[in-house]
Parts: sequence; C-alpha cells; structure tokens
Amino acid sequence: MLSRVAENIYWMARYLERAEDTARLISVNTHLLLDLPRSTTLGWSSLVDITGSGELFNEHYTRSDEASVLNFLCADRRYHGSIISSLAGARENLRTTRDVMPREIWEEVNQLYLNINVMVESGVTPRNIELLLKRVIRSCETVTGLIEGTLSYTQVRTFLMMGRLLERADMTTRIIDVRSANLLPRSPEELTPFENLQWMSVLKSLTGFQMYRQHVRLRVRGPDVLRFLLQDRRFPRAIACSLDRLAKELDTLPRHDQAIAELERCRERILNAQVFKLAAEPDLLHHFVDEIQLDIINLHDAIRQSWFAFREDPQAQPVMRQEQS
Repeated sequence: MLSRVAENIYWMARYLERAEDTARLISVNTHLLLDLPRSTTLGWSSLVDITGSGELFNEHYTRSDEASVLNFLCADRRYHGSIISSLAGARENLRTTRDVMPREIWEEVNQLYLNINVMVESGVTPRNIELLLKRVIRSCETVTGLIEGTLSYTQVRTFLMMGRLLERADMTTRIIDVRSANLLPRSPEELTPFENLQWMSVLKSLTGFQMYRQHVRLRVRGPDVLRFLLQDRRFPRAIACSLDRLAKELDTLPRHDQAIAELERCRERILNAQVFKLAAEPDLLHHFVDEIQLDIINLHDAIRQSWFAFREDPQAQPVMRQEQS
C-alpha cells in the first residue's frame, strides 16, 4: 500500500472524528448552559480552551461570547480544527483515495461537506446551530456504519481506524483537562451545588453518560468519572479502550515496534494512574494529562515515521494536514 494513500486515509479519519467530537461538545455545552443559573462562571471560552486554539481565537475575535465561539468552532476556515475545515480536510483526503474506499462513503462525506458549507455561509447563529450539529453528528455516525458494513479488513481499514482512535483519545484528554480544571474543588468548602450536573456534561460530551451508569453503578462523582474516562477498557471513548484497540491495529502492520513502544508507554501511564489522588489535586491532574498528550504526540510521530515517511512520490502530500496544538 502506498504511504501517500495510507497517510491520506489516516488523516481523513482524524478529520471526521474531530468534526463529530467538536459538534458533540458544542451541543452538550449549549444544553448545559440552559440548565445552569445565569450567575455561573462556565461559559463559551472553555470550548476554545479544549481545542488548544486560544491564541488564534484571540487574534481574530475580541469577545468570547456565544456568537464568536460558535463561528470560530463551526465556520472559521482560518482555524484548521473547525467543523467546516475538518470536513473539508476529510473530503479532500478521501477524494484522492476514492479508488480504495466504497463509493457510498465518499458520497456521504461529500454531501455532508456541501450541506454544512451552505449552512455556515448563511451564518452560524444560536437559532440554527442545533440543526447544523445534528446534521454533522448523524452523518458521521452514518459513515461509521458504512465503514463497519462495507469496508474490507485490509490495510485501508487499519490506517482509517488508527486515525480515528488516536484522534478520539486526544479529544478525550482535552475534555478531561479543561473541564476538570473548572470542576475539581481545591477544598471541601469549594464544592459547588451544580458539580454533579457539570460532570454529567463531561460524560455527555463523550456520549458516555448511559455507559457510565451501567458500568460504574454509582452516582456521578468526579473521581469515578475520571477513572471511567481514563481507565475503562470497555467504553469506546475511554482512553484505555482507544489505546487497546489501536494496539490491535498496529500489531497487524510491519515495522510496528516503535509505535507499539510509544503506545505501551502511554497505556502504562494511564492504567497505573492513582485516579483519586489526581482528582484531589487539580494541578497534578493537569500535569498528568499534559504527559498523556505528549505521549499521543509521540505516538503520532512514530506512526508517521514508520509508515508515512517512505513516499514513492516526494511531491505528494496529504491535504490540509494540521494537528491541534
């Protein structure tokens, strides 16, 4: 398999996962703010913090209000992680690899991009945002179903799953990092009456509330949520589960030693973490998540060096490659 094709498929999957996760995050934040009192300090700027794009946002926007954040995350092509930029990247990388993918997947991704492009060009507002987000989420779920039902178990599928799982793990770490900074109390006196509601929003951002209730069988508490999202090996969006599945994909490829070593280093850090200690010390948790994100970056670099650096055509490049900082 050509390294150029493999890299384009890998990035196509990352972009699709990024678009879906961003849409879910915005949707949950919208509904959470409706449930919280107006005096709450939780607003829209935390969504920009999750993406790690605060510097770019501040460069182009003067206020962190709802309209500005929605436009930045959904429609701003200057930000490579926005929904429209992610869909454009997914579409273009898929367009160049259409000969190895089922036609139905291309048609769904292409139609999704065209529809969302029309919607964002007419303006993203609090009035139409729910329709836009639902369209993105539903189409990405449709693509997931098409992949499961129509794509053969070849290296094409392997690189696609690698991109999806790595992007998913990265987004989960970002949500844990930023949301927990607002939620973890520094002393028992700092507990807020709406803490459980906000931890529920963390789970819902990752579509994990119902699975948490099934697996944990306890009321929603910060330490239990952290343990579930970090270490649960059954929930697909938990970091440990994503890494387990990614390890299986890597194991099917040649020259996987470097990537497997980086993955095992990250997996060992997560599974050995003392979650209740992390939950009691927000600064310690922030440092821990930073280490995981560096592990994910190192894992991506190992994947790139192992399989994407052997180009037959040195002029060929995957379209719009852009990693979140």
